[in-house]
Order: sequence, then structure tokens, then C-alpha cells
Amino acid sequence: MHAGIIGGTGHEGRGVAARLASAGVPVLVGSRQLERAQETVAALGTSLALGAATNEQVASDCDVVFLAVPFSGVAELLEAFRTRFRPGALVIDLTVPLTFDRGVPAIADVAEGSATEFIRARLPVEVRLAAAFKTIPASALAKIDTPLDCDEFVCGDTPEVSAAAIDLLSRIPSLRLLDAGGLQSARLIERMTALAIVLNKRYKVRGARFKMVGV
Repeated sequence: MHAGIIGGTGHEGRGVAARLASAGVPVLVGSRQLERAQETVAALGTSLALGAATNEQVASDCDVVFLAVPFSGVAELLEAFRTRFRPGALVIDLTVPLTFDRGVPAIADVAEGSATEFIRARLPVEVRLAAAFKTIPASALAKIDTPLDCDEFVCGDTPEVSAAAIDLLSRIPSLRLLDAGGLQSARLIERMTALAIVLNKRYKVRGARFKMVGV
């Protein structure tokens, strides 16, 4: 399996790359500029199974592609790379359409209902789509020596797509993956991201995340 991260040099992309590589999953760190990807790989450590690539190479070469870019740039990116994704590839969406008003987070209105459904409408039908890593702060992901010790919510095109994403991400220690159903669940999950930000601010922490009980 070849996994890659479009936007892998950003805070969230770096964290996901490091967590997966530490779990033994080879990862290509993508960036618009190859040099930035190379710098990120060097900073994360040569002992990890990481490689550097352009975002375009990640889209073309990887069986699993994580989208870790700001939502504001997703439409342009998908327009540019639409024909690059491999048929049958699994795209895992990390994006959240966050807005801020005087520091207070909210979720922007998206006609399709969520960032994930927005992406689904713009991906080729033969490309599978799931959503994950929307509620875990980038600061928590980046501290690879600290257990995540939390739950994360995954939704997908079909139960089989969700299962494929969960199978991959479950390799990360101390992370429990919960199947949240179809892509429409992203509407709820993305709002939980805004809630996590509020909690981080309220309690003056950076790593607030979720754990479900009774499941």
C-alpha cells in the first residue's frame, strides 16, 4: 500500500504522516514545492518510512491519499488533480470548513452539506472517499511520543470504504476508530471540530479531543 498526503507539510499533514510512518506505513509527504516536502521529511526524521513528493505525484502514485489542505483551496486542487487519482484509490478527507468571528469558530455553509460531501461531488466516481482526523488537533497528532488516547470518527461512501479507512488508521496505537456511517455524518463531525476548538480555548489547552463511553 502506498499512502500519501496532499498538504503534508502543514501542521495536520505532518502529524498524520508521522503517526502513520511510526506505525510502519510508508508515507509520501506532498507539497506544492518538492523542496518543502523534502525539508519536512528531514525534520520529521530519517528513521521513519517517509518520502517527499509534489502534491501532484501523491495524487498520481498513491493508493491512499489524505487531503490535508485548507478547505478554501479544495475546489481548485480537485479541479487540477481530478484526472490524476488512480481508479479505486481511497481518498481520506481531513478538511473542515472553519470560519472565525472574533476568534469564535463556526462552520461555513456548504451547499452539499459538508466539506466531505463537497469533495465527493468533485471526485471521479471510481475514486472512493472517507473522512477522518477531523476532530483531533494538529498539536496532538504532532506529538508522536504521546499516546493519542482518544476516539476518532470515520465515515465513508459505503461500509466497505469506511472499513478500509478504519483498517489502515487502526495501525496507529492508542487510537480507537468509530464507524460513523455514511458521508452525511461529516456534517456532524465537522461541527465537533469547532466544539473541540472552543474547549481548547476555554480550558487553555491545545490537545482537547473526544472519547466516547458506552460504545
